[in-house]
Amino acid sequence: MEMSLEKYKGIHPGLILERELKKRKLKKRPFALSLPEYPQTINDITKGKRNLTPEVSLKIDRALGIEEGTMYLLQAYHAIRVEQFKAQIKRRPDLSIFRKALFWDTDVSKLDWERQYKSIIKRIFERGDSREKQAILDFYGKDKVKEVVGSSSVDGNLAIFTQNK
Repeated sequence: MEMSLEKYKGIHPGLILERELKKRKLKKRPFALSLPEYPQTINDITKGKRNLTPEVSLKIDRALGIEEGTMYLLQAYHAIRVEQFKAQIKRRPDLSIFRKALFWDTDVSKLDWERQYKSIIKRIFERGDSREKQAILDFYGKDKVKEVVGSSSVDGNLAIFTQNK
C-alpha cells in the first residue's frame, strides 16, 4: 500500500485502518487475532474510541505491509489536529455578552470564530445591540469588521449594518 500521508493528516488512524481492511476484504476479528491483539482493541481503534500505541501501530504496519511508523505518524497528526481544535475553541469572545436570540439556529459554543467570521460579523451588525457590536469589534478588530460590513459603517458610533443591493 503506497500512502500519501498529506491527504490523511488529521484523520484518526482507526478510520484509515477501517477503510484499508474493507479494501482488502479483511475482517477485524481475524486481523486482530493475527497481530496478536484483542479484537476489542482493534474495534475501538477503528471506531476512533481509542488511540494507537506505538506497539499496536507497528503490528498493524507490519501486517498491512506498509512502512513502519506510518500509522503512528497518522496518530500524531490526529493528536495535533485535536489540540489545534481545542486551542481554536479557546479563541473566542466572551459568549455571555451575546443574547441567545442572535444565534437561535446554532450552538454558539461550536462556532468556528476564525473561519465563520464573515457570517458572524454580518449577523451581529444586522441584529446586535451596541454592546454586542463592540465585543465583535474588540475581538476581530476594526479592519476585519470594516472588510465585512463596509468602510463607512464602522466608526466610533457602530452604525447598523447596511446591505448593498
